[in-house]
Amino acid sequence: MIENHPFTAISVKLPKTNLLIVSNEIGYIMCGALDVDLLNDKLAERKIVAARAIGVKTIEQLLDAPLDKVTNEAENKGWYKGINAKEALLKIAE
Repeated sequence: MIENHPFTAISVKLPKTNLLIVSNEIGYIMCGALDVDLLNDKLAERKIVAARAIGVKTIEQLLDAPLDKVTNEAENKGWYKGINAKEALLKIAE
């Protein structure tokens, strides 16, 4: 929950890294593993609301981090490079 809005947080421990995701039905934020260019270029027709934050190792760090890169569709939701991840997620809260 972020300010009483439901989100799902997923942390997967992988060799030498962690895969981190916070999402709801509208969009998601991930760690640096997210290929935003792929979503914008090859999967543009899907209109995916997503962004990545880099240098994070926990869900808490992910939520507190500034976004490094956002999809074109996420920009339509008010997300931009540098916005705090938690603030961005609240823009798509239901």
